[in-house]
Amino acid sequence: MTVDRSFVAENRTERVRLETLVTRLDDAGLARSMPEGWTIAAVLAHVAFWDQRLLVLLEHGERTASAALPETIREADVDWINDAAKPLMLALPPRAAARLAVSIADTLDRKLEALPHDFLARNAAAGTPLNPDRAHHRRQHLDEIEGVLGAS
Repeated sequence: MTVDRSFVAENRTERVRLETLVTRLDDAGLARSMPEGWTIAAVLAHVAFWDQRLLVLLEHGERTASAALPETIREADVDWINDAAKPLMLALPPRAAARLAVSIADTLDRKLEALPHDFLARNAAAGTPLNPDRAHHRRQHLDEIEGVLGAS
């Protein structure tokens, strides 16, 4: 089975975009309000949370040498998880949230780049319950942030 590794370059592109944004913004910029009561820093913490989730699942699989892939999270599960985590993300100091987003993205991207072919093939055959394409999620939120910054 041919495995698509295009996610590696796409993840890298969005990680660099994330790093550039974090470097460019000062603490006041990171604390700026976003829709639905979020801040830019909290949105970055949200991105970090979902990257960290995948990193933990991948590392757990390595530690347990488990060939099993986790169940897919249903779309309905995502909203309550985000809502539950939101107060914690808002409580983080803005610069800490921004650094965490960059650090976790970097660690996860290195882990994803090194995934063995057989793991990616099994993951694809199972319907990709562990989505290695982090670029889509990062891009979505970076576009939102840049939209808010451009509106000022």
